[in-house]
Amino acid sequence: MPLYEMRKFVAPEFIFGVGARHRAGFYARNMQARKVLIVTDAGVIAAGWLEEIKQDLAEAGIEYAVFSGLTENPKDYEVMAGAKFYQEQMCDVIIALGGGSVIDCAKAIGIVYANGCDVHAFEGVDNVDIPGPPLICIPTTAGTSADISQFSIIVNSPERYKMAIISKSVVPDVALIDPETTLTLQPHLTACTGMDALTHAIEAFVSTANSPVVDVHALAAIELLWNNVEKAVLTPNDLAARENMLLGSLQAGLAFSNASLGAVHAMAHSLGGYLDLPHGECNALLLDHVIRFNITSEPDRYQRIATIMGLHNPSHNQQQRANSITDALAEKRRLLGLTDKMSNWGVKYGDIADLAHHAAKDACLVTNPRHASLDDLKVIYGEAL
Repeated sequence: MPLYEMRKFVAPEFIFGVGARHRAGFYARNMQARKVLIVTDAGVIAAGWLEEIKQDLAEAGIEYAVFSGLTENPKDYEVMAGAKFYQEQMCDVIIALGGGSVIDCAKAIGIVYANGCDVHAFEGVDNVDIPGPPLICIPTTAGTSADISQFSIIVNSPERYKMAIISKSVVPDVALIDPETTLTLQPHLTACTGMDALTHAIEAFVSTANSPVVDVHALAAIELLWNNVEKAVLTPNDLAARENMLLGSLQAGLAFSNASLGAVHAMAHSLGGYLDLPHGECNALLLDHVIRFNITSEPDRYQRIATIMGLHNPSHNQQQRANSITDALAEKRRLLGLTDKMSNWGVKYGDIADLAHHAAKDACLVTNPRHASLDDLKVIYGEAL
């Protein structure tokens, strides 16, 4: 019997470091772009990053159009509007400038345009027949890693849940990962996106699709994110902390893009789509509850996570180890100001059945280390209420 199962590993070309964003014009020119669609949002525009990219494109002699008609959790109808705008403007390359919402929307715009169909057709795994146009991503948050992943998460607005689109066809062509772009991120969003990245790393490490290559990135990410998220939130201008957060987010993205995720994300997609909540905050709330549910299935892997978090105690039994991790996560959330429960957001006990129904169908649940039934999901939601 082979020691390791066969696994694939997919990653785009990326440049990491201060100043990376200024390579946008160079890459667009190499892609023979005539007119670029820049997908961004109001917050990024207000921070001044759009003007820099416009200038870089102008210096490269490339025309551009700007689409910013999207909200914090990108909706299906926003994607369709963006694809129509892309076609009307006769663009041939896309630049996504922003956080995960912007990048996910840009990915979906590209595949809707290329395939000429509704965005709902792509939900699930490997349902994209034709790749979208060339895509350059410039992330402005340290959390989602949409800039290097095989995922695009879009809200199904009629049914109020987040669709997971998972395909190699949505892996960007290049990511320009520049820590300076995260300096303008507000503390609350820094905390939310940081906890999102930490959840990516933990879920990838315990995923049923883990591999030795994934493990290297997941463990490195957990250490970087755990040790730097408070600094980034409490001292927003600390560029070293911002660099470490973005590097941790990148490592977590390389891990989860290839090992997928688990019950935390399946449940967060349902919850965030239902109430239009920040994705990272949903993950932060659900993470410790799911760890308590999962730990019996992967005790050795959770032990390694505890060690990296500085919680190693060889005398701890499985339950004590679970408690040490979840207590540490709860304290981290308190320090970051992420102390809400689902009931604080208006979720009622009667909503749990609908939330669990959509979570049970989410593609991320497939790789959770412990099988989670519909009733299990209801119980976990109830604990988080």
